[in-house]
Amino acid sequence: MFERIRRDIRVIFERDPAAKGVMEIIFCYPGFHALFFYRISHWLWRHNLLFIGRFISHIGRIVTGIEIHPGAKIGGGFFIDHGMGVVIGETTEIGENCTVYQDVTLGGISLKKEKRHPTLQDNIIVGVGAKILGPVTIGSNSRIGAGSVVLDEIPPDSTVIGVPARVIYTGALPSDSVMDIDWRDISDPVAKAIKCMLDRIFKLEGEIKVLKNEIEVRKKYAGKDIS
Repeated sequence: MFERIRRDIRVIFERDPAAKGVMEIIFCYPGFHALFFYRISHWLWRHNLLFIGRFISHIGRIVTGIEIHPGAKIGGGFFIDHGMGVVIGETTEIGENCTVYQDVTLGGISLKKEKRHPTLQDNIIVGVGAKILGPVTIGSNSRIGAGSVVLDEIPPDSTVIGVPARVIYTGALPSDSVMDIDWRDISDPVAKAIKCMLDRIFKLEGEIKVLKNEIEVRKKYAGKDIS
């Protein structure tokens, strides 16, 4: 337990430049607190103390604004940045060294008692407000853009964005550092194409208007000597 706590603190220092000291992390980081509550509730859940585990999880939700079901499986090096509004469902599986930002949902779309929540493999970043729904697998080293809604499997080393999410880039990113990724450079090619079409339509409408005016003038003065 203490080794896990030490690793949680190291991870925060590595991924959050705002972190100034160990005491600040211990007392002021809701993501750190949420993982602490989760580990207690998960241990109780695995030992069939379901109600107590769920109750501890509920207390953690009240304190942190982060809901992690005690049945979820979370690997080491997990970091929740800010965290308010994060929801992680019962059958979620998260690998090593993953990062999620505030308002992320790892949710289910089935009412059956089965695997109904996502599986995140290793080294995955899930941007602000992203929703990953259903028993889909997100391949290792992938990046989920802010506000995306993921409904399908994502292959490893992918960058996805949009509603529904689409793969816009496949391959290792130039930098392995979370903080070095400029999310402003990750844009939706479909949105770009639509914008180009709208710009073209606007231009064509202007040209049509000019032609219609010219036709009206020609009709008005048809057969008249306007020299």
